[in-house]
Formats: sequence, structure tokens, C-alpha cells
Amino acid sequence: MFKKDISTFRGGVHPYEGKELTKDKAIVPVMPRKILYFSLSQHIGAPAKPIVEKGAHVLVGQKIAEAGGFVSAPVYSSVSGVVKGIEKKVAAGGSKVDCIVVENDGTFESVGFSERPDWQKLSKKEIISIIQDAGVVGMGGAGFPTHVKLSPKDPESIDHILVNGSECEPYLTSDYRRMLEEPEKVLGGLRIMLSLFDKAKGVICIEDNKKDCIRKFRQLIMPGDRIEVLELKTKYPQGAERMLIYAATGRQINSSMLPADAGCIVDNIDTVVAVYKAVRLGEPLMHRIVTVTGDAVADPKNFYTPIGMLMSELLEEAGGLKGDAAKIIAGGPMMGNALYTLDVPVMKTTSALTCLTHDEVSAMEPSACINCGRCASVCPGRVIPAKLSVFSEHGDEESFLKYNGMECCECGCCSFICPARRPLTQSIKSMRKVLLAKKKKGA
Repeated sequence: MFKKDISTFRGGVHPYEGKELTKDKAIVPVMPRKILYFSLSQHIGAPAKPIVEKGAHVLVGQKIAEAGGFVSAPVYSSVSGVVKGIEKKVAAGGSKVDCIVVENDGTFESVGFSERPDWQKLSKKEIISIIQDAGVVGMGGAGFPTHVKLSPKDPESIDHILVNGSECEPYLTSDYRRMLEEPEKVLGGLRIMLSLFDKAKGVICIEDNKKDCIRKFRQLIMPGDRIEVLELKTKYPQGAERMLIYAATGRQINSSMLPADAGCIVDNIDTVVAVYKAVRLGEPLMHRIVTVTGDAVADPKNFYTPIGMLMSELLEEAGGLKGDAAKIIAGGPMMGNALYTLDVPVMKTTSALTCLTHDEVSAMEPSACINCGRCASVCPGRVIPAKLSVFSEHGDEESFLKYNGMECCECGCCSFICPARRPLTQSIKSMRKVLLAKKKKGA
């Protein structure tokens, strides 16, 4: 059993959860509209390469773009219809990305999927190849290709597969509903992942505000399973990779390390389900659950959403806005990105659309730092955000690196707690982006 004193991490905050808007709303399938946009950049790594031409007829489950390298992932159509070409659309992060445009014919003619009830007979190499070909990536936000995670340099050193069911970001309930409604698929995906690592045990990590999910998984775990359920303290950012690894194992990693360096593989709930669907059901990644929520939404819901659908259409399915929304965010309020348009396609990494009637951040005027130290006290990365922010504002890269600025996980705790309302996370994030770009260019 895990010790109670390592079921969390040092630091963190307790923002308003907002989950009551959708936590009791069952997952609802949503039908795609006439035009869908499939981004070629739905993952970390090289963009996917189109393999269909304008005018081609495609089917549900047909590969329309192949991986652009080992650290990349293919893209599949979630509808049948005609390829209209390639068009640039705004992504959640604000940049424009190339998208394959498909006109939905409404027939949903499929390529057909072959189930594998005897998947246990597959070799480890075959299982990883299936996951790779299905386009499975991290669906918790980062979009790291899952087959890469499952191919560490030393597989024998992996002793923990951590399933991130904490869902600590305010307002989001997609993983919660998946755990409640389809726990068998979560366990099925975890068993498949465990088959790749002979010495590993699976740990389903869930915050203690989701007691019903904890009970359900503990009831479903079989005696022969190498699986445990770890109850975590409810705190943000409990689900961040480094924090989760520390809470579950007591091991620490830094920005220059991978979870595999600490003997861990970490994936979120939806990703593990995507692994199950790929290996057991033969289905590529074409859908995901998206929470449409916030006090500005008429009828907040959790949608089973076809990838490629526009955010504007998804909001319409939730009844639209009650009135004016002061802020609309792709994701949650702590780590999401504010949107200036809803003409944004749903991607593999789209977890939520949050619409709020009040923009508390814009309404607050930053003032001088009062050196209270609160930002350092809540920082899970154990850095000094106030100092790093100043270095960033002055372009002092040397000092930024000296004071471990790259250890920031951009969780937003410092900005949340700052009584002077200084945009600490935003300043640090800007400098990190510059330094990472320079490092990539130098490499």
C-alpha cells in the first residue's frame, strides 16, 4: 500500500472547482456538422503529412494523414465525405495550422474495424505498432505520441504505469465521466499497457473528491491484476506529471528528465481508453470527450465529440451562451488558452470549452510586488516566480536559467495566489518559450 504522506506534493492551490456544472451530466454523443477540419498538428513533434487529395472520397476511420516521423502521429477521418482541400485554421494556442477539410456526406460509411479478442497473443512490438498506427497521443493536453512513451530505452526499468485520473483543472469533468461510465475500458487499456512491461504495476491515481470513481475501480480490479488505486489529496496541480510521479512514488524528476528516467509511464484516462480501443477494438483515434461548461453556457454538458468539429458548433449543442461571455477558454481557467474566435477545430488534445461571464484577470490591475513570498510557497516546482518574472521582463536569460526558470511547469499557481495580481506565469512562460526555441534551433 502507498503511504498517506506521499499521496500529494508540496505547494499547490485550491481554486474554485466549478465541476458541479457538469459532473452529474452523462456523456452525450454529438453529431458532426457539414464541414470538418482535421489539423495536421494535433501532437508534439512533426506535423502529419496529408495522403488524400482534393476531391477524394473518404470513410469513417480512414487515414487521411500519415505520421511525419517517429515523434508524430497519423490523423483519421471521423466522418465519410469528400476532401475539399487544405485550409489554415486557428488552433487553441492561437497559431494557425494546416487542416484537411472534409465535407460530411451524412452517411458515416466506415472502413470497418476488426476486434482482437485474443490480443494477448500479440507481441509487444505488434501492440506498440498498433497504438502508433492508430494515432494515439496524450489527450491530457500535451499531445505526446503514446507509442513513443511506450518505447523507453530501458523497458526493464519501468516499474510504474500511472493512470492520471486526478483531473485537477477546474471545471473539467470529461475524465470523471469516463471513469464512472466506462471503467472497464480504462482497466482494459491499462492491462494492455502493463503487458508491455513485465516488472510494472499499474496505479490509477484519483483525487479524493471522486470517491465514487475510487470505489468503482477497486470493485472491478481482478485478483490477478497488477493494479492498485491510489487516493490523492484534492489539490491543483495534482495531475501535473512531475507532481503525480512524486505523489505516487516519492520520486522526483526535473525539466531535463522524462518520467521513464524515474521508472514511470504516465498517461491520462482518455489516452488509456484510446489504447484499449486501438488494440482491442481496432479503432483509430477519431473522437474524444469534451466538457462544454462555465456559467455563461446555457446547458453545460460532456460531449463525445468527433475530432474535426468546430468549437462554435459544440457550443451550439450546449444551448449556446446565456448572454455575453467575458472570457472563453480552450481548456480550463488555470492552464487553458483564451480564445478570440470559436472558429477552432476540436483536436485530440481538446479537453474543454469554458465560457465565463466574468473576466476576473482582466479586471484586476497589477501592482508592485510586495515580496510576500506567497508565489514561492505554492509553487510545486520549488522556484521563486517573483524573481523569474522580473528576469523575464528584463530579458535576463542568464539569471532566469541560474534561478531554475526551466523548472516552472506553467501551472498558474503563482498568478492565482499573487495579492498584487501580477501576471507571473505569463511572464515566465514567455521566457521559457524563447529559451526552448533557442535550444531547439541550436540542436
